[in-house]
Amino acid sequence: MRHRHRAQTARPHHRAVRRRRRDDHQEPPVNGRHAAAEQSAVIALGSNLPMDAEGIHHGRESLLRDAVRAIDALDGVRVTAASGIVETPALKLHGVDEDAPSYLNAVVLADTTLDPEDLLQQLHGIEASLGRVREEVWGDRTIDLDLIDVGGITRHNDTITLPHPRAWQRAFVLEPWSQVQPDAVLPGHGPIAALLAATTDRVTTYPAEPLIDAGPPLSAEQ
Repeated sequence: MRHRHRAQTARPHHRAVRRRRRDDHQEPPVNGRHAAAEQSAVIALGSNLPMDAEGIHHGRESLLRDAVRAIDALDGVRVTAASGIVETPALKLHGVDEDAPSYLNAVVLADTTLDPEDLLQQLHGIEASLGRVREEVWGDRTIDLDLIDVGGITRHNDTITLPHPRAWQRAFVLEPWSQVQPDAVLPGHGPIAALLAATTDRVTTYPAEPLIDAGPPLSAEQ
């Protein structure tokens, strides 16, 4: 019988990084619909395949970094914080698969003026550009970008479900999220700290440099 392991609080080699912000920051999107106002989005990242379908080697950590840069480059999106990287066993439809390549996971926060549906579509585009192939449900993948929460919105339609319907029970989402927003509340489920304490996933530290640069210090006039 396989034992389940309670989530361990990860101690990243480098802690989560939050960018310094300027009060006059405003970057409306060029394309796509606008949300009523700028909102904070929570995006979970994962990678367990260092090689894409064409056999090109990328590396799991490099894929996470490429994804963060691509998200930050989207019109109407600015990454404001990034967690450290954690490592977790692969989760398949039948449960944890210890024989599959393990995942590297992280969470970023981003300010966005895009509607959630537009943002999700953009994230899917980034996945495709980084070699994501959708053949097996919960299968191995070069990159996985999940939209967890957008400004506390509750929404369910043919395109999107917010908050993400399984985030509440996934330590590989909750642990890195708690690094950047320890007091966050998942709509319909409660404080993420309490949700994380109830999980049994195995989450371990993956020493790595920060996923984003905090940026230069702001002067007193700024």
